[in-house]
Amino acid sequence: MTSFEETKRLLENSTFYYIISTNMEGRYTYVNNCYSNAFKHIYGTIVGQPYEMTMHPDDTKVCEEVAGKCFTHPDSTFPATIHKHDGKGGYLITQWEYKALLDEHGNPAGMFCLGYDITDYTASNEQLKDAKSLLKEIAFYQSHVVRKPLANIMGLAKVLERMELDQNLQNICNMLIESSQQLDAVIKEAAAK
Repeated sequence: MTSFEETKRLLENSTFYYIISTNMEGRYTYVNNCYSNAFKHIYGTIVGQPYEMTMHPDDTKVCEEVAGKCFTHPDSTFPATIHKHDGKGGYLITQWEYKALLDEHGNPAGMFCLGYDITDYTASNEQLKDAKSLLKEIAFYQSHVVRKPLANIMGLAKVLERMELDQNLQNICNMLIESSQQLDAVIKEAAAK
C-alpha cells in the first residue's frame, strides 16, 4: 500500500492520468481529481459508489477477469480497456493498469487502477486504418485496372514507332511513348508507397 500512497500523492492533480482504488466490495475508495472532474458532472460524488456505475455493462466482466489475475499475481499489473459513460449517451474509451492492493497481512484489500482516456487515439487509429485500406484499393486499381490499358497503349505506340511514318506522325508517336512511360513510372511509384 505504500507505493499506492506515493502514486496518489504524485498524481493527485494530474490532468492526464486517472487514479482510482476500490475495496473488496467493489466500491470506490479513492479517485484523483482528474477522474473526479471527468465524471462528477454525471455521477456527483463517486467515492463510496459501486465501480461499475461509470462503465459499459459488458466491461464489468473485463474488470472481474483482470482483478482475478491481479490477486493471483499480486506483484504484477494487468491491462484493461474500459468504456466509460460520457454523459451524452456514448462512451469514452479508457486504458487502465490494474494492481491488487494487499493489507499489512498480505490479504486482498482492494484494487488500484491507473488509467487514461484513449478515445481520440482510438478514433485516429481507426481513421488511419481506413486511409490505409483506401490507399491499398487505389494502388490495386492503379496497378491492375489502369496499367492494363496503359500497357496496351505503350505496346501500340511501339508498333507505330516501327512503321514508316512521316516526321509529324513520328514526333506524335515519340511523345505518346514518352508520356505513357512517364505515366507508367508515376503509377509504379504510387503503388510502391
